[in-house]
Amino acid sequence: MTELSVEITRHIPHPPERVFDAWLDPAMLSRFMIPGAGVTVPEVTNDPTVGGRFRIIMRVPDAGDLPHEGEYRVIDRANRLQFTWVSPASTSENSLVTLDLSPNGTGTDLLLHHQRFPSQDSRDNHEAGWGAILATLDEVLA
Repeated sequence: MTELSVEITRHIPHPPERVFDAWLDPAMLSRFMIPGAGVTVPEVTNDPTVGGRFRIIMRVPDAGDLPHEGEYRVIDRANRLQFTWVSPASTSENSLVTLDLSPNGTGTDLLLHHQRFPSQDSRDNHEAGWGAILATLDEVLA
């Protein structure tokens, strides 16, 4: 495990509460946790409490169903969400995703910071995936 990390910032033209709540709503997660073309999310389960767990199944063409799961570490509505991230490409319980939200006009500035990747390849794949996920979140909230 290394200290490789990804930071992505994005302005989303919706209030922080709405953006934040989407990350804890299984129906919304199934619509925007789409890291690439052709990916679908047939299953999302979560317990949106500190210490609660989530599981997201991403159905990837030519790869099948890939589980992504973790534990919520911080839930500070409309400000910060932090969770561990375990996926086939990021296999450590120490891989951590932090979302910081700040109001900006009528919208939200979102900073996604994902740290502790096992390799540069894993980091690069996640950077592309999170970028696509944030773009889809923006569309789904529109």
